[in-house]
Amino acid sequence: MKFLDEAKIYIRSGDGGAGAVSFRREKFIEFGGPDGGDGGKGGDVIVECVGGLNTLIDYRFQQHFKGKTGMHGMGKNRHGAKGADVILRVPEGTQVLDEDGETLIADLTKVGEKIRLAKGGNGGFGNAYFKTSTNQAPRHANPGQVGIERTVWLRLKLIADAGLVGLPNAGKSTFLAAVSAAKPKIADYPFTTLKPGLGVVRVDDREFVLADIPGLIEGAHEGLGLGDRFLGHVERCSVLLHLVEATGEHAGQAYKTVRRELEAYGADLKDKPEIVALSKIDAVDPDTLKTQMARLKRAAKRTPLKLSAVSGEGMREALGAVLAEVQDLRAERVAAEAPPESWAP
Repeated sequence: MKFLDEAKIYIRSGDGGAGAVSFRREKFIEFGGPDGGDGGKGGDVIVECVGGLNTLIDYRFQQHFKGKTGMHGMGKNRHGAKGADVILRVPEGTQVLDEDGETLIADLTKVGEKIRLAKGGNGGFGNAYFKTSTNQAPRHANPGQVGIERTVWLRLKLIADAGLVGLPNAGKSTFLAAVSAAKPKIADYPFTTLKPGLGVVRVDDREFVLADIPGLIEGAHEGLGLGDRFLGHVERCSVLLHLVEATGEHAGQAYKTVRRELEAYGADLKDKPEIVALSKIDAVDPDTLKTQMARLKRAAKRTPLKLSAVSGEGMREALGAVLAEVQDLRAERVAAEAPPESWAP
């Protein structure tokens, strides 16, 4: 399945049905009168968060969604039926934005959440509604209200516990493939990863979701390389695992390059908990490894981890460090969402 994380769609709720102008006329029955029924309400346009989806590809080939028009009223005081609703099913983490692409309408982060984007028009009153003591034979009815039309953006930000960041070819896809059942494309050239990937990582009896983000280069916030369009998926990650390859020219400069791009993107990415690791340590000699470790330690102002996704060295320690951060943040969220304890004398 192809990955699509942004889609522009046009929606329109259904028009309300028109009220009916009708009079009761039956042979041998006197005292007829107006009996036109009301029109039905038009269908709403609703967006709903569902499980089992991780892309907006359904909105690649269909961008127009319209609610059904309500049924018109009929004689014998028969009201029209309500028009069918249109339900847009989206994955967890989908944001709905107005046409300007900035005004947030809804942020759907839990399965089952739903919001009405456009309300269907009300049905018109039939002539029976207008009967009064002074107007016993009204000959007019209301048309249904017109539905609402608007253009909105759907923007997906994957929900993951941890995110992999780094320069292209830093070993992020290899790391994800080694610790989960995900099968990302792996090759010995930059920009192998062209779309984010997700994998479930198990450590003993615990697990967390890990996201692989396409590599960043200097100037990504200005559109160079793949740009920073995929960094939105990192916004929802609790912790970042920053991989710096030992086979690069200067590990410290590589680290600083990615940090500058995170700061330029904003959205508090630079303030997220970060675990720094030197990857591909099996591909360099001991002297080069020692030099790169020293460079990375000076740039990151902390002692980085050492790992190799190919040989497995240091992988257990890296996963343990990520899991510890994830569990701490989960505990903080649970404590923040818990209702306050009631006080009793």
